[in-house]
Amino acid sequence: MGLNGALRVTVLGCDGSYPGPAGACSGYLVRGAGMTIWLDAGSGTLANLQRHLGLDEIDAIVLSHEHPDHWSDIEGYRVAAAYVMERTGVPVYAPAGVRARVFSDFEPAVEWHPVTDGDEVHLGDHHGGVRLRFSRTDHPPETLAVRVDAGGRSLAYSADTGPGWSLSALGGGIDLALCEATWLADHEGTGGGHLSARQAGAMARAADVGRLVITHVWPTVDPTTSKAEAAAAYGGPVDVARLHDEYEV
Repeated sequence: MGLNGALRVTVLGCDGSYPGPAGACSGYLVRGAGMTIWLDAGSGTLANLQRHLGLDEIDAIVLSHEHPDHWSDIEGYRVAAAYVMERTGVPVYAPAGVRARVFSDFEPAVEWHPVTDGDEVHLGDHHGGVRLRFSRTDHPPETLAVRVDAGGRSLAYSADTGPGWSLSALGGGIDLALCEATWLADHEGTGGGHLSARQAGAMARAADVGRLVITHVWPTVDPTTSKAEAAAAYGGPVDVARLHDEYEV
């Protein structure tokens, strides 16, 4: 089972669309209220996850959408669950399109639970535990941002999105937001269903987010410039996600 106490997030991967040298794509370890959740499973995140805990300690997996930079390492996890841990029924919460992309023989190692816009999931103790709330973002195909609430604290994860969606769709009182910031302001208006660092900062400010961490930055984009653009729009300090960084929410 997961870590008791404060809601905590560890960065397992934060590169946008493809991993840079020694990098990894989207993935986060979220722990709180006795639960451990693997949030997105992009390439490289399975290896990084094992630097923090054993694979048998995962209570649930949440996948935001069917682009492989957000789910591909679940293939390796399925192998470990079936043939090494001999574990069955690990719950996976994801849009229906993700299930259609993976190998057909995932069961019984994992148990798929399709989720969509507006759905809520409660994990763990129903007198406490962790609540997940999903919101459809501005990104093709069906992509779900997620709000994680536990112990009176709230984490929001934008997944991938363009400016047609807002963090405010996940409700108020967000203590920390992991928001994608794929490119810089000079790339705005080119399409692709992603945000610039400036747009991420402005979105977090409009949603009155307590703390902003930008992520999903393209490996070719200078993170120092991303941080400066996001901070100017947010009106306060901004962190750029880095591998193995850990945040108390």
